[in-house]
Amino acid sequence: MFIEIFAIILALGLLIFLAYRGYPVIIIAPIVTLLAVVISGGLLLPSYTETYMSNAANYIKSFFPIFLLGAIFGKVMEMTGAAAAIARTIVSSLGSKHAILAVVLACSALTYGGVSLFVVAFAVYPFAAAIFKEADIPKRLIPGAIALGAFTYTMDALPGTPQIQNIIPTNYFGTDAYAAPLVGIIGAIIIFTGGMIWLERRRRKALANGEGYGTGHKNEPEKVDPNTLPSFWLAILPLVVVIALNFIFSRTSWSAKFWYDASQLSEQYNIADPSTVTSTWALVAALTIGIIVAMLTNVRKIKTGLAAGLTTAAMGSLLAIFNTASEVGFGNVVKTLPGFTAIQDWVFNASNNPLVSEAIAVNVLSGVTGSASGGLSIALEVMGAQYLQMAQTLGISPELLHRIASMASGGMDTLPHNGAVITLLAITGLTHRQSYGDIFVLTILKTITVFALAFAISLFI
Repeated sequence: MFIEIFAIILALGLLIFLAYRGYPVIIIAPIVTLLAVVISGGLLLPSYTETYMSNAANYIKSFFPIFLLGAIFGKVMEMTGAAAAIARTIVSSLGSKHAILAVVLACSALTYGGVSLFVVAFAVYPFAAAIFKEADIPKRLIPGAIALGAFTYTMDALPGTPQIQNIIPTNYFGTDAYAAPLVGIIGAIIIFTGGMIWLERRRRKALANGEGYGTGHKNEPEKVDPNTLPSFWLAILPLVVVIALNFIFSRTSWSAKFWYDASQLSEQYNIADPSTVTSTWALVAALTIGIIVAMLTNVRKIKTGLAAGLTTAAMGSLLAIFNTASEVGFGNVVKTLPGFTAIQDWVFNASNNPLVSEAIAVNVLSGVTGSASGGLSIALEVMGAQYLQMAQTLGISPELLHRIASMASGGMDTLPHNGAVITLLAITGLTHRQSYGDIFVLTILKTITVFALAFAISLFI
């Protein structure tokens, strides 16, 4: 059994190491997967063509519309200047005295409105740099502020967020994006408050040491001409549309679950339980209408580069979903290997409460893969059904499973090899040595919060 367990650990270790060194996950994931199969004495090609590819394809089938429409929405918001206009208005309204808070809130508004994390970083950075320079706050604190606003509570804690980390659990637990709202809101408040206390403490310490914005920085942004940007109210309209319609199509009498006849869905489309897909349908409809509204807010500006912009968005969505699907394929092959039973037993036995056990599994896998969506997808593909069965036996709501899983995915995912972290540092022209410390503190804060919530909930069950 030692060899079989070693095979899985070796494959995971190589996946982390090679991804950190910049090798494409879409290539290295099947390679390390098949290495584990060979060491475990499994069948090489059947594991690849049947298990790996089938499960990767199923994941793409389930989530590609969200990845694609999310990328297009973010790109259109960027091209029309709407994302920049929202960031500029929030930052300038709060002023340099509240520079860190302004950046955090600007990122939060964009992320909760459905703009992708990467677009948010690009859109907010120029205004963050300007206000930090005006307030003479060290530039090295900008990545921490952007990460707090975009990579934490608005990504997976706040109910209704359209980010993929909040949508993935819906397919496994039959929930919607608004699952366990009170738990999510409490978690968001804890993370926001703790993160702001830390960043403000860092600002005060820098001030006491006489450290300012600094000079000689890389990637200093060009000044944005505010006259080229749309008005704030026009810019924010698409975000409001996405948020409002996602709620309407999820939780009201216009919910997507009422759009089609259940018997027809079962007979013609083999959808036995419509609740597993209605959340996806709701967000697809909301994002589609949001994209149209965003385009209409600045037709003149967008029409010249629309083809190129859509191409960029489509290519970006393909890369993102194929990377995540590759990790899902990896996870599904691993769960067929002999050594996985021992690992699974350890995770389940870590706690007799499925919420705590689930938090451990999702957190560890998100940290290992350096991807919140990847770790979450692997964990739920491999053990989601067991967690749901355990929860039903104990009388635990699937909504709690959804919220804890979603929040856990955004914990240890932001280790140094995480793609979003690497991209954020590249955008700001800073290094891991300069700025990762603050991101790491937020990572620990997020991880502690989700375990505290899972443990607290378990006391009352």
